[in-house]
Amino acid sequence: MIIGAGPAGLTAAHEFCRRGVRPLVLEADDIVGGISRTVVRDGWRFDIGGHRFFTKVPPVRDLWHEWLDDDEMLTRPRMSRIHYRGRFYDYPLRAANALRNLGILEAIRCVLSYLWVRIRPPADQSTFEGFVAARFGWRLYRIFFKTYTEKVWGVPADTIQADWAAQRIKNLDLARAIVNALTPRRGQTRITSLIERFEYPRRGPGMMWERCAELVTAQGGEVRLRHPVTRILHAEGRVVAVRADTPEGPVDFPTDVVISSMPLALLVEALDPPPPAEVLAAAKGLTFRDFLTVALVVPADAAFPDNWIYIHEPGVKVGRIQNFGAWSPDMVPEPDRTCLGLEYFVDEGDELWTAPDDELIALARRELATLGLVDPELVEGGHVVRMPRAYPMYDAHYRDNVETIRHWLERELPGVHPVGRNGMHRYNNQDHSMYTAMLTVENIVEGTAHDVWAVNVEADYHEELRHPPGEAGRTRPAATSSP
Repeated sequence: MIIGAGPAGLTAAHEFCRRGVRPLVLEADDIVGGISRTVVRDGWRFDIGGHRFFTKVPPVRDLWHEWLDDDEMLTRPRMSRIHYRGRFYDYPLRAANALRNLGILEAIRCVLSYLWVRIRPPADQSTFEGFVAARFGWRLYRIFFKTYTEKVWGVPADTIQADWAAQRIKNLDLARAIVNALTPRRGQTRITSLIERFEYPRRGPGMMWERCAELVTAQGGEVRLRHPVTRILHAEGRVVAVRADTPEGPVDFPTDVVISSMPLALLVEALDPPPPAEVLAAAKGLTFRDFLTVALVVPADAAFPDNWIYIHEPGVKVGRIQNFGAWSPDMVPEPDRTCLGLEYFVDEGDELWTAPDDELIALARRELATLGLVDPELVEGGHVVRMPRAYPMYDAHYRDNVETIRHWLERELPGVHPVGRNGMHRYNNQDHSMYTAMLTVENIVEGTAHDVWAVNVEADYHEELRHPPGEAGRTRPAATSSP
């Protein structure tokens, strides 16, 4: 039994089918893909956040190319910039661009600030603020990290745990960034950068998961949509059934193994009988940041060329803007127009979340004008998509809460296996989510002992490979599986 038809759940289903096991997948929504779905409105296609396909895990890359043909998987050039105080900064850092925009004096101040933290590092590096300031200096932290991060999470950066930055920045710091920016590209042979290009399904990431669901069904598995799980019934340390609200009413599906990508807190709350009070309290302590996209149709020649732009301006609410026509020409039905996705990081039920769609579209138009990016009079139409529980919250207590739940499940209900981003309450990319599912299926069917919780903890910078793409076979990074 698999709960959830996102990247982790569908990958688990595919891996079971590969081994001759016919899985049943229960999905609450009416579409597969989870946060990696592709939304279609009036022929316009857009992502929930923009999903690049790149990975340092060869087995995951192999699956992508097994599921989609070469002409269905595009290789796209990456262009992304930071918009700050009316100027564009290349992202990742390019020395000449940053110096020109910052000015010589401010650039010197930033370098001196970095040198200072090498001498006097922040006392508390367990928070996002301390972690980033220690690696980039206080001035660059305030310019390029603080405002955007506080938009994403909705709380001060010194209350966010460093784990979120550590999963993205890893061991990158200002010195390495400058060296990488100044080193001629032809001379970089030991480290291959994935930040200059990425793969992308021609019709968006949902195309990958729709295909995977088709393959699972063709091999005898089942994917049932509009089947939200409400109870996980267990007795004497064993799962006995999963109850779902089906279109025909509540149904119990017998099973003794559950792979769950539903939010970890909701998994705990669905257990029947309920776990001890401390486990329930840990589940209640796990929170999320929610997400909405306002997609605006504009003439293609009025838009920016980037795939996306980070908005560091404190005077607007938008945090990031996608240009979906720059992701793939098949995302837009008309070549002379494109779709811009203005992304707002929100809490379910707050003022933005509950605002009518027409008010959100009007806000997005005004903010495009405030930023000087697009004349609002050129906006031809708009759509709004809300996505609850998009980002697991890394507050001061999340790690202890997750550990409490994890160890209780391992001890008392070993037949329940959390996987994926929400399933493990971990800010994984989709390749990491897929890999947790792949290793979990191996553990169940083949009796291996992979430590699924060790996925995405390697120290290397997330967007670099230590070998050229295609050089490695189906080997696994040492940090992501047990001996």
